Amino acid sequence: MRPTRQSSAEGTGRSTRHGGFPVAAALGLTAALALTATACGPGDSSADSKPSASAVSGGTDEFQIPDDVRQQLKKHGIDPDKWKNGEWRNWDKDKWLREAKDYVNPIIQGLWDPDRMRKADKPPEKTVPNDISGDKGVTDPAPAPVKAAAVQAPYHQSLPELGKLFFDSPEGSMVCSATVVQDPAHPGKSNLVWTAGHCVHAGAKGGWYRNIAFVPSYNNTDLATSQLQKATKQQIAPYGVYWADWAQTSQQWIEGGGPTGGQGAPYDFAVLHVTPEKGSNGKSLEETVGGALPVDFNAPAVPKIASITANGYPAAPPYDGQKLFQCKDRPGRLSLDASLPTMYRLGCTMTGGSSGGGWIATGSGGKPSLVSNTSIGPVTAGWLAGPRLGKEAKGVYDSVSGKYAGH
Repeated sequence: MRPTRQSSAEGTGRSTRHGGFPVAAALGLTAALALTATACGPGDSSADSKPSASAVSGGTDEFQIPDDVRQQLKKHGIDPDKWKNGEWRNWDKDKWLREAKDYVNPIIQGLWDPDRMRKADKPPEKTVPNDISGDKGVTDPAPAPVKAAAVQAPYHQSLPELGKLFFDSPEGSMVCSATVVQDPAHPGKSNLVWTAGHCVHAGAKGGWYRNIAFVPSYNNTDLATSQLQKATKQQIAPYGVYWADWAQTSQQWIEGGGPTGGQGAPYDFAVLHVTPEKGSNGKSLEETVGGALPVDFNAPAVPKIASITANGYPAAPPYDGQKLFQCKDRPGRLSLDASLPTMYRLGCTMTGGSSGGGWIATGSGGKPSLVSNTSIGPVTAGWLAGPRLGKEAKGVYDSVSGKYAGH
């Protein structure tokens, strides 16, 4: 599900995207993140809001724009000095970097502090109709709702690869879910993270989100919401904060994705390459968390999969985004249009914020593998849908892996 303000859709009987925005994944197409020097303060919902003290680590004077990023901004007609001093708050579409090559996302030390992470609880998706099938001949009947089960703490013990994704949009700070995946170019030492396309890019009418950061095993010990108000960064982010220095999604999402999925939904996936906020200690993300899931681009068709488990941090009511949940169900099929790939669909009560979370099943190799991610889902109908990963998804994955193969 995309990150959205699902609370406003509650009770409408319409579907919402559960974990991100429309998908823009192009085969072999590389996507670049948006560059920002500061960001809206904790809980700000206005793009015009001035950054609070907690949003700027040490003030903008300490932030130095790398020469390559400076040149990239100039190519887009953006004055780097004006941008550094606050023009980043201008989210006018003409200045909203959106093409695959445009992604830049410099680290802002301390931006995602415990308070800002706790208050970032908006998912990006909007509501869609409960019945969104465009091909009755392929789509299976809607599944019965499966009540999301709380994952037993510590989360890292059973799901070390899972985590929460934070980013800034024109509407304020938002959240999704994400998963550490293996990197074929660096076996055992991956820095790759899988999420939904709508969690990094707004699709047809927008561009790259800003300040994208991944926190593995967020709130690992399952602290109560009241306790989180005084929690330390070590308690909330025990394995660190990782900034996406590169992001790539499908071209289909970039061109056709929308707040409710749109034509981009079957391609709503993204791969991030991340780097630690505080600098590398010589260990990769995979080594730090102790695991990374293989991605199966040849997962069995629906009739041959006994069950899939969807994982994520749902943030829209009745959830608050602070705890990890999962749903296990036998998948069915959902076809948005006869011309588009058929999606997987599971019964699940998770809401917005769970978007981008990994769907795990026994893959074609007989081992637990990531076979999809949460993309769309209704507020009241109790189901989630995710893309079936094929050649487009593999193209995105291979492109990001290849980009850092020599690093």
